[in-house]
Amino acid sequence: MKNLLKVVLFSLLTIGFFAGFANYGIPRIEPAAPPKEEKLDLSAMTMDSFIALGDRIFNGKGTCTLCHNVVGGRAPMLDRVAVVAGERLQDSRYRGDAKDAESYIYESMLEPSAYVVAGFGKAGSGDSVSPMPDASAGSIGLSDAEIKAVIAYLQELSGVEITVKIPTGVEQDVEKEKESVVAATPSAPLTNVDEIISKHACGACHKVAEQVGQIGPDLTSIGASRDREYLRRAILYPNADIAEGFMPNMMPGTYATQLYASELEVLVDYLAALK
Repeated sequence: MKNLLKVVLFSLLTIGFFAGFANYGIPRIEPAAPPKEEKLDLSAMTMDSFIALGDRIFNGKGTCTLCHNVVGGRAPMLDRVAVVAGERLQDSRYRGDAKDAESYIYESMLEPSAYVVAGFGKAGSGDSVSPMPDASAGSIGLSDAEIKAVIAYLQELSGVEITVKIPTGVEQDVEKEKESVVAATPSAPLTNVDEIISKHACGACHKVAEQVGQIGPDLTSIGASRDREYLRRAILYPNADIAEGFMPNMMPGTYATQLYASELEVLVDYLAALK
């Protein structure tokens, strides 16, 4: 009887410990509010401030440096893109409609497959299909003015004449104002894994859920080699374990604040089941 009481007491203490740790020891994961859209007062901008805006977008909202960097080598460097644009327009592999460096860069941001730099296309495509997403769509969603600011920044970076004109007469209409208010309101947690993957643009870098991203590791059978703990840690703290053949800081470390806890578990369950 005494031994039974010891077992019961030990069990209760153990359960109490894990319950307390689960409730108070593990940081609660709540998504951060979506970043507020930078209000563009284009009428008051000088070209220097417009270029500075492009710099901020290139290194921030646009997530351009996630791939276009000297560390990862997953996409070509863009420090001379305005200089080499003329050569690319004359390349027999070019399939776009651009006529000059400015329109080439613009086209490249919206239709990346119009010209794919040799060695940077999707595997098996013969460098005819780019892994880069449309910068005006999806989770990036750059406006036309933002895209032109990035072009101005890249022209400045390349050391060529700035041909971009600061857009004028750009006003947010009532519907766009309504959309921005809705976007600033935290949404309810998603329960469908395809929606979660789409919302957070996982397929832009990873091959997963019928998406064919090739910048990050292939996740189509990740559950066969990685357990749930590893998968959860890889999402929340991507630099904790670096997959072989990849470099640190390639994956954003912001998902810990962007995912609801329930969304994280849905994603981990899905990945763990990919055998």
